[in-house]
Amino acid sequence: MDPLELRLANDAAQDPITGKPWSSRHVAECLRRGAEMFGWSGRPATPGEWLDDDGAQIGWGVAMGAYPTTVTPAVAHLTRTADGRVTVAVDGHEMGQGIRSAVSAVTAEELGISPDLITVEVGDTRFAAQHLTAGSWGSGSALPAVRAATELLKQHDGPATVSASNGLPQAMMDRGATGLVTVAGPVFDSFVTFSYAAHFVEVRVERGTRRIRVPRVVSVADCGTVASPVTAASQLRGGVVWGLGAALREHLEIDPRYGGFLNPTLEAYPVSVNADIGRIDVDFVNRPDLQLNAVGVKGLGEVSMVGVAGAVANAVFHATGRRIRKLPITIPDLL
Repeated sequence: MDPLELRLANDAAQDPITGKPWSSRHVAECLRRGAEMFGWSGRPATPGEWLDDDGAQIGWGVAMGAYPTTVTPAVAHLTRTADGRVTVAVDGHEMGQGIRSAVSAVTAEELGISPDLITVEVGDTRFAAQHLTAGSWGSGSALPAVRAATELLKQHDGPATVSASNGLPQAMMDRGATGLVTVAGPVFDSFVTFSYAAHFVEVRVERGTRRIRVPRVVSVADCGTVASPVTAASQLRGGVVWGLGAALREHLEIDPRYGGFLNPTLEAYPVSVNADIGRIDVDFVNRPDLQLNAVGVKGLGEVSMVGVAGAVANAVFHATGRRIRKLPITIPDLL
């Protein structure tokens, strides 16, 4: 059976563990859109028979990633001055690709002002307790608080200062304010919420050396509202690069006698560099999950990687006919 059709045929209508409905789930759209972008319909069905002009074996693989959507307590403080400038101070700190851009985009849209008039302050305990960054909950926790605060600010004319939370129960807000890890989800009272990503990977396995190259990847994510397109695209591409490293290069060698790491530096632990990475095309369903929060955002950071290694392994099988069930997949595995 075609791997794409297998996944479409087994899409789930509800969470199989709790029986609750999904807050939103656009797995089929991720798969169909990714297949069209990738050219999946041109994939030969039989593994191990597709060669390029140099004799390298070609393989195409697909995998679907899922990652639970969680949120942490967050409070946003908005101050508007007489000249119309707005300062946004919020729980949440930089995750690497631009949470300030996402906060600024939501603020600008809700208030109908230029982003040039907005200053964003994050990671500062003078404004609010700062939760740790993990679990893809940065934007999904901070942006609903920002939107709630903009609704309050719109009720005022001229200079004003307002504060609002992201709507978690007060007990969780109080616990978060003490600095303790406080997380809600992915199971809520009436639904279960996840983010999803479909990854399509092409590999070339060289005839003599058996070296594996990945010339291109297509990834399509369902992460709810895409608040900042540049931020989201950066996260998704970065997750793919991370996944390719996990699939083909990264491995810690552990001393079986004492448990120490034998390759603890970047000299001996190979990570992907620019020359290892080919074309990565990304896209987003961009449908708001309004059951989860008023902005409709879900997590994106971790799900960007989930499934990449599976897609690589499936592509290696399609290229060679060999099922490799360990990571990383190395040259000796294919000799």
